[in-house]
Amino acid sequence: MADDNRFVSNFTNRLDAKGRVSIPASFRAALARDGFEGLFVHPSLDADAIDCGGHALLKEIDSLLDTYPPYTEERDTLSLALLGMSERLKVDPEGRVQLSESCKQRAGVTSEATFVGLGHKFQIWEPERFRAHQEEARNRARDLRKISGSRGAAHDTPLPHGARE
Repeated sequence: MADDNRFVSNFTNRLDAKGRVSIPASFRAALARDGFEGLFVHPSLDADAIDCGGHALLKEIDSLLDTYPPYTEERDTLSLALLGMSERLKVDPEGRVQLSESCKQRAGVTSEATFVGLGHKFQIWEPERFRAHQEEARNRARDLRKISGSRGAAHDTPLPHGARE
């Protein structure tokens, strides 16, 4: 996927009096390049947020579901969570979307929504929830980097003569 087709950065926008919120321009542009009409959304599996995207997100979901045999409990469970609880929202000519009540409730959105780019998809968060999640993610990323860095260092260290890995 080309860099200009990816969702990156984060933006916080206010909901208007009618409950609409503007999708960030760079996210709208990525959706347009993706060729998706509207916005595909479903509750995030791992966060109090809404996962959003277009064809690239649907392709990722299909790829995940294809790893399970048809008619298995696991595939049906994931299908329900990712497709059965999804919605296709319309984007108006000004780039605004009307979040459904279930989307707002799931994400805790009331007056503002934070849009967070995750590459092939983006998420919609309640701003305070996102700030807490962002801090937790930053700390976890530091820990992962330390772990992966120590693995790399272990492979760079020569073994004592006669020792095996």
